[in-house]
Amino acid sequence: MNFLEERILKDGLVKPGNVLKVDSFLNHQMDIALMDEIGKAFYMRFKDKPITKVLTIEASGIAIAYPVARCFNVPLVFAKKSKSVNIDGDMYVATVESFTHKNVNQVIVSKKFLSEDDHVLIIDDFLANGCALQGLISIAEDAGATVEGIGIAIEKGFQIGGTVIRNLGSPLESLANVDAMDAEKGTVTFRKQ
Repeated sequence: MNFLEERILKDGLVKPGNVLKVDSFLNHQMDIALMDEIGKAFYMRFKDKPITKVLTIEASGIAIAYPVARCFNVPLVFAKKSKSVNIDGDMYVATVESFTHKNVNQVIVSKKFLSEDDHVLIIDDFLANGCALQGLISIAEDAGATVEGIGIAIEKGFQIGGTVIRNLGSPLESLANVDAMDAEKGTVTFRKQ
């Protein structure tokens, strides 16, 4: 069992509807030492790749991606879920459905921050149905960038996202892969890695 699986068992909460709450340490209140460990773990898994950018989606993905970008010493680019007045110029756009929020967003990345010269490592906090990752892959492909790999903090292995993304061909690494959850018992079972 790795450090993230241990922390999920200690402080994660299983809720009805296949919801795993990790907001006390990962995606609302953040344990900074844990974030640093996550960054190092992804660096070790992808250090042989020529990463030039880390790409994620706001908001929870940023916290996971930041220590990864720091370990690689490359810029972190995050797809925004809404256009604001300070975003100008040409954009890459993808439509993304959120499992957690049960809504659809247009996510955008400015064309000045992603190009065909980039070798991208996509990072996110959760993988459930794979919609967010498909959107990020689409944006990277539209830019002509090379997706060198995908790193996920927590994969819900019992949902379709992992299979869908792996079938697209990019190397996918998850730090914790949840095989099953039981809301009544409050239990989490991890897939052996």
